[in-house]
Amino acid sequence: MAENSATIISASEIEIAFGQQNILNKASLSIREGDRIGMVGRNGCGKSTFLKILAGLMEPDAGQVVRSKDLTFGYLSQEFTLDESKNVFDNVLSGAQYVLGLIKQFESLPAHSTRADDLEHRIAHLEGWTLDSRVKETMSHLNTPAGDRNIASLSGGEKRRVAMAKALVSHPDLLILDEPTNHLDPESIEWVVEFLLAYTGAFLVVTHDRYFLDRITTSIVEVSNGLMYSYEGNYTEYLLSKAERQSSEEKQEQSRQNFLRRELDWVRRGPKARTTKSKSRLDRYFDVAGKGPPPQDMEVDLVIPPPPPLGNRVVDLEGVGMTLGERKLFEKLSIKFGPGSKVGIAGRNGLGKTTLLKIILGQLAPTEGTVKIGDLTRFNYVDQSRLQLDEGKTVFEELGQGSEVVQFGDQKISVRAYLRRFLFPEDRIMAQVRHLSGGERSRLLLARILKNGGNFLILDEPTNDLDLPTLRVLEEALIGFGGSVLVVSHDRYFLDRVCTSMVVFEGDGEIAHSVGNYEYYLEKKTKADAQLRVLPERNSGGPKSKLASSNENAAAPRKLKFKEQQELAGMETAIHTAEKDLVRIEAIFASPDFYKQHEQHAQLQEELDSTKGKIAKLYARWEELEKLKA
Repeated sequence: MAENSATIISASEIEIAFGQQNILNKASLSIREGDRIGMVGRNGCGKSTFLKILAGLMEPDAGQVVRSKDLTFGYLSQEFTLDESKNVFDNVLSGAQYVLGLIKQFESLPAHSTRADDLEHRIAHLEGWTLDSRVKETMSHLNTPAGDRNIASLSGGEKRRVAMAKALVSHPDLLILDEPTNHLDPESIEWVVEFLLAYTGAFLVVTHDRYFLDRITTSIVEVSNGLMYSYEGNYTEYLLSKAERQSSEEKQEQSRQNFLRRELDWVRRGPKARTTKSKSRLDRYFDVAGKGPPPQDMEVDLVIPPPPPLGNRVVDLEGVGMTLGERKLFEKLSIKFGPGSKVGIAGRNGLGKTTLLKIILGQLAPTEGTVKIGDLTRFNYVDQSRLQLDEGKTVFEELGQGSEVVQFGDQKISVRAYLRRFLFPEDRIMAQVRHLSGGERSRLLLARILKNGGNFLILDEPTNDLDLPTLRVLEEALIGFGGSVLVVSHDRYFLDRVCTSMVVFEGDGEIAHSVGNYEYYLEKKTKADAQLRVLPERNSGGPKSKLASSNENAAAPRKLKFKEQQELAGMETAIHTAEKDLVRIEAIFASPDFYKQHEQHAQLQEELDSTKGKIAKLYARWEELEKLKA
């Protein structure tokens, strides 16, 4: 946490309950200027509820929240709302309503008045004079739909990216972000990381993305059993500190039990005379016995039903390609999924990842190539949209679907026993779905889907809305699963733990198939890109005669000229600007309804090719100038 900095918001002794369930019990947290806090805890433990209380959208049953004067904050909730009467640009701009209000006040005041001067400085501090350009830049990096699109026409993922841009654009004193990486592709997540690393305000983030937490946070707050525990450091350091705390608590509990055993033996012997000293000893025994053991974290006992045997052929893709309208998503893709394979799929949104899954499942026919499915292959597909739950049914009814048992391999277990594996105690098993928390809904959906069995699991973004403890258990279950697994995810940590090979959509119809996890793919990609950047320089001048080469080698090295020094100084900015243009154009192509919205396909393609060529030349020139400088 930031040292010697002022507290901007403080929540003290917060209590809140839903029905008979206590969510927060005297939970307290203070946030200071510059704090970079990650909040973790099991789904349903009260994280999102606490964020709403901080944002002033919910009142606690007890406790208080104190905010500093003129505190501004941006808030991204899981259940965000957008104004469907406004287009995308205006919705994002509305996130800076506080700044817009200041500008409106400033414009209504006479020039050079004291209040106008104060407002001018405040607006400059909030970067309000460049608001429009900042809105466009944020939208570009987060890959939002075009600014003139209607909100009602957007998908859930597109709406979430708009809501994310709306939360970030005002540069408030405090950012409160609930699962900000959901539905963002790797490039967008990387931009959010860079944004937060450079952010001068404070932020509080709830996320299941462990790499994200490791990179951006300097402290972690864990919500457990209604209380909050603070740890210095990022997520990895939190795990180490928590393990030490639990070990210390276990030793204390062992000492407590040893004390109780000794004292109980003394009580049973029954001293003949109850002296003041013996009464005091007895009181101490009851006091220690009444404290009870430290609360234990409940763990999901997630076991995927044993798969039926697989044949030698699971799924073979041979020269598979897919074209939608005039847009070629991919071509000539050949992969063999073997028994027990764990394959990850990654890449930006809109490049065809889900389309590939549907081709494998037989829901879509490829425009080229063949898909051969083994006779013994049985799919179990976890869709991005998951299943719809019946709000009026109980958890038992929704999972059982009229049966009191679940087929588990060649055995049967009761619905209640199966649900207890997913952390549903008896009182929650008989609760109606409408009363479940977001985390409980996610666990119920996962339990319902996984009970279907199968020997080839296909999971499309399974990590969305799952808490970190459940994610860890799901990872272990998939690693130990005897069948084949194909998983689409933007969660690098999840891919690195589970997958032994990767299929990565790189854009422009290019797909890389790499043995190893996602981190290994990135290492190889970084090296390959570095080599490619050198090639344009080597080839830029075309073939040269031996005489020309000899003369160049013999020439004395020269220093950079003044104009070249200026050119080199501005090179990184020029490359960054060109790459932003490339991201913007690729985002237009990646839009699902691109070919319905845009008629100038050829013109955009020409602009795309031109921008790529420009970037290649800039990198080549940069290398050339750096060598001259050296």
